[in-house]
Amino acid sequence: MSASRPVLRTALVTGSTSGIGRATALALARAGLHVIVHGRDAERGRSVVDAIRSAGGRADLILADLSEEKEAARLAHEAEERTGGLDVLVNNAFLAQRYAPSARSSGADLDRSVAVNVKAPLVLVAHLGPRMAERGRGSIINVSMVAANKAVPGIALTSAAKAALESLTRGWTADYAPAGVRVNTVSPGVVLTPANEQLREQMERFAQATPARRPAQPEEVADVIAFLASPAASFVFGANLPVDGGMSVS
Repeated sequence: MSASRPVLRTALVTGSTSGIGRATALALARAGLHVIVHGRDAERGRSVVDAIRSAGGRADLILADLSEEKEAARLAHEAEERTGGLDVLVNNAFLAQRYAPSARSSGADLDRSVAVNVKAPLVLVAHLGPRMAERGRGSIINVSMVAANKAVPGIALTSAAKAALESLTRGWTADYAPAGVRVNTVSPGVVLTPANEQLREQMERFAQATPARRPAQPEEVADVIAFLASPAASFVFGANLPVDGGMSVS
């Protein structure tokens, strides 16, 4: 006898005004979910909402600065109010450090990275996870990076923060899986986004060292996130799916 596969209908995607987050919001909306778009830039956020609505989907925009704990809590509360209850949380918002040797990094630099990359997801899950558990369904997807588990120079703080997020995935799986809430990680490798367009040449050169020999497009990562939010992933708990063109095994 097969287990039931709950259909998830509402989603919050943090950092969804550009790049992987934008592509994820669009992908989830195409799958029929009511999507809460989040970011700090109102104009870019409205463009994502307009794109979803013009395609016949449902979306709303909430602006919040996730470097502030109270803002993360407000985002969770408002997203629940707008949707009547969230089924999917994608922790995608990302604060990248300035490329620098770790010896030039300070405690303040680490605090800034942890605030967005670790503490904000912690606050959001603390608010939304128990509600998902009460309803007996939900999917939490944390966006990490392959560099969290590789020796990559110049980004030690970001890598450390993402490694902490991966550890939270495992802890949250233990906490919430018995109630039917799935928690998983997606780890992109080299992805071309508007934010790093000026580094296209370097990134394409770096990607040549991977088996795929090219960078990913944001949509390729978003499709994996959408899979984890779908009934097709009903028995995927605590996984870390690399979307890296084979970088993690090369």
